[in-house]
Amino acid sequence: MDTGLIHALILGIVEGLTEFLPISSTGHLILAGDLLGYHGERAGVFYVAIQTGAMLAVVWEYRARFFRVDLRLWRNLLVAFIPAAVLGLSFGGFIKAQLFGPVPVAIAFIAGGIVILLVDRGGRAVRIDTTGAMTWRDALKVGLAQCFALIPGTSRSGATIIGGMLFGLSRPAATEFSFFLAVPTLVAAGAYDLWKHRSLFSADDLGMFAVGLAASFASAFIVIRWLVRYVATHDFRPFAWYRIAFGVVVLVTAFTGWVDWKPV
Repeated sequence: MDTGLIHALILGIVEGLTEFLPISSTGHLILAGDLLGYHGERAGVFYVAIQTGAMLAVVWEYRARFFRVDLRLWRNLLVAFIPAAVLGLSFGGFIKAQLFGPVPVAIAFIAGGIVILLVDRGGRAVRIDTTGAMTWRDALKVGLAQCFALIPGTSRSGATIIGGMLFGLSRPAATEFSFFLAVPTLVAAGAYDLWKHRSLFSADDLGMFAVGLAASFASAFIVIRWLVRYVATHDFRPFAWYRIAFGVVVLVTAFTGWVDWKPV
């Protein structure tokens, strides 16, 4: 198999496995791409574009909800989508230039892990048990929390799930709404970024995108089903410790020179 297709397969699997866990898919893609020697603007666009595969896994798993006329759900998704969309359009270029690198990602990994440990300790008052009980104000709060995910390494799912729990959602409700909100957020981001940088790609790249999207879909589908069962009886603290340990390893290898980490 062509080296580019192998890289696309690996990165697609990484994207799907990490997108819905509170460990940052973008951070893992940046680090995995660095280890594979896949750098530059093309790589950054590819990372964003293959997220669409993971989003299609959500649509398929929850197709009964998505294709049913549920105006309350779609209203809440629209309200939650707007804050990150506005900030992303305004500051996306700056964020990519300054924060898409292994060291900033590692710092965000550690900071996010600490936040999860502080928030997911139990004893919180739960106001909302299901996504169907959310108001547009609840959705807006989760949407504002999602804005933190513009920082690579923060984790979009982590920001929305932990933010939702802080605002009174149960762990299962926060997780499910995070799944739903990912669809308009990441499909829009992928389409916009790919269109904006379309000059960087040609018809020869279609195979690479197809492999990345397919791998992302398959691995994300597995994770979605597993995570729904997991959150019913477990908290997110293991992911927090993973984030902290992973971030420390990246920082140590970067500052000792054991790994020649490069910016995207």
